[in-house]
Amino acid sequence: MTTKVESGTQPATPPTSRTLGLWAYFLVGIYFGTVLAKGQIVSWFRIQEMFRLQGFYMFGIFATAVPTAALAIALVRRYGRAVTGEPIEIPRKELGKGIRYVAGGGIFGVGMALTGACPGPQFALLGAGVWAMLVVVAAALAGTWVYGYLRPKLPH
Repeated sequence: MTTKVESGTQPATPPTSRTLGLWAYFLVGIYFGTVLAKGQIVSWFRIQEMFRLQGFYMFGIFATAVPTAALAIALVRRYGRAVTGEPIEIPRKELGKGIRYVAGGGIFGVGMALTGACPGPQFALLGAGVWAMLVVVAAALAGTWVYGYLRPKLPH
């Protein structure tokens, strides 16, 4: 049996597993952003409270995030598949000299202190309608691009 297709139109194609996987990541991102917003993790006041050592709330969040991330990495290393079924490999990293970690952590910390948000909450705040974060996200993306451009010339 043939299907008649009018001229100028494309026949409908079924969604691929990659398309479905991207939707899964998108929905997980929306859920993650909602959790960040509802848990006050994107609150500028909470972040400033943490930097001034005036409250334990954010340190408690980090204390639960580190073991959760360790468990997630262990599961990825054990099962090694994405939602789309593609293999995921996390190569072992050889630790280098400490200067790059100190410099990178310092730059990250200054950026976080100035903006009041690290990368995940930046997108959550943007999604919550804090339009000033558009400048911050654009600057973060520009910084990522500059690093990618300069990476071959940097001492790694």
